[in-house]
Amino acid sequence: MLPPTMGSKIYGAINIFMLFIAFMNVNALQSTQISSNSVLVALLDSHYTELSELVEKALLLQTLEQAVTHHNITIFAPNNEALERQMDPEFKRFLLEPRNLKSLQNLILYHIIPGRVGSHNWPGDGDGDAVVHHPTLCVGESDNRLPIMKMNSGEKVVGGVAKVVRPDDVIRPDGLIHGIERLLVPQSVQEDFNRRRNLGSISAVLPEGAPVVDPRTHRLRKPAGPAPAGSPPALPVYDAMAPGPSLAPAPAPGPGGAHRHFDGESQVKDFIHTLLHYGGYNELADILVNLTSLATEMGKLVSEGYVLTVLAPNDEAMAKLTTDQLSDPGAPEQIMYYHLIPEYQTEESMYNSVRRFGKVQYDTLRLPHKMVAEEADGSVKFGRQEESAYLIDPDIYTDGRISVQGIDGVLFPTMLTSSETTKVSPPVTPKVVTKQRRGKLMEVGCSIAGALGHSC
Repeated sequence: MLPPTMGSKIYGAINIFMLFIAFMNVNALQSTQISSNSVLVALLDSHYTELSELVEKALLLQTLEQAVTHHNITIFAPNNEALERQMDPEFKRFLLEPRNLKSLQNLILYHIIPGRVGSHNWPGDGDGDAVVHHPTLCVGESDNRLPIMKMNSGEKVVGGVAKVVRPDDVIRPDGLIHGIERLLVPQSVQEDFNRRRNLGSISAVLPEGAPVVDPRTHRLRKPAGPAPAGSPPALPVYDAMAPGPSLAPAPAPGPGGAHRHFDGESQVKDFIHTLLHYGGYNELADILVNLTSLATEMGKLVSEGYVLTVLAPNDEAMAKLTTDQLSDPGAPEQIMYYHLIPEYQTEESMYNSVRRFGKVQYDTLRLPHKMVAEEADGSVKFGRQEESAYLIDPDIYTDGRISVQGIDGVLFPTMLTSSETTKVSPPVTPKVVTKQRRGKLMEVGCSIAGALGHSC
């Protein structure tokens, strides 16, 4: 037993320690909260709507909230015209692709300085240096220092290229915003864009139809000439199919041989991740990965040198499938085989085809059924009659080997009815037979003999 005085001292020390911990937790909670007078809230509510939209798409709100709680920040915000009209459309498309999220984050963080730099603190106003390099929040950039200078004409310039057109446009206790006339692009983002653009220009494959195969001999009707190294295989992709819902290995090695020149598994994994980040195609990704082995089979085909176009039904269309349509053995595989075209087609190539030829039939992996496409309402419509689907999300994923096009319906092959398969025999013309008159020659002969005085 402890003496009463010693026990009271121990309990008192414990109470003081618990109060200290509670006080620290309260301070931590208060430090992470953003006030309504914050510069971050002002940015989201300001006239820089294009920049605010990019901040939300880059998932940087939490990062900027943590930065504001630790120190003041200075934001150099490009105006809406610089982000909407003056930006290269191809570069903007590159930034908004889900796989380029890191480049978009580095681009935005390159415009933010962890410190307060007002117009009265601008270099060149006093006796200091004319150029000052400030570190930015773009940690991934090797040279993340942003140069700020003042020209001889008195204009304030950021990054050596962008003029400050609205200095001290928004001022708040935890930071301020300067309006600039153009976008600042860090070197790492520019290099990623150039690298991805060069790869896109050399990896494109000219869309071509599958060779015609004689169904009796299962051989090409016209022998294919010698193909250059690296070209797709001569036989169509459905020659790799085995009976049943699964695919067998290709009958011959692809352009890369046993060395696996094409990394099909990585490409299939990349396009499935793109579907998940794009949103609205989770059911299709679940069927490809969990319910079937189609993802693995598609990866093997692409590794052998084949190309594929995936018509991807969205989640709303997949939700309309009934239990009867999915209960048969191998039903999910057969449904997906009808949505796989053994050609590389983009939205532009398919739309040009249907505009020029009207109706176009594409081979599918569900033999012998074909996919019918036609032009409708300025888009491409697949299927016949009521069971049709429109192309709503073009070019979700295109890498030169796999093309993914989003549609708003699940397609099923049209079965021929008995009336369509029955041959109609041509009408038979009745044979007209003339009635012969017997004894006409004898009658004429007797009349001649009677005239001469003879009797018959």
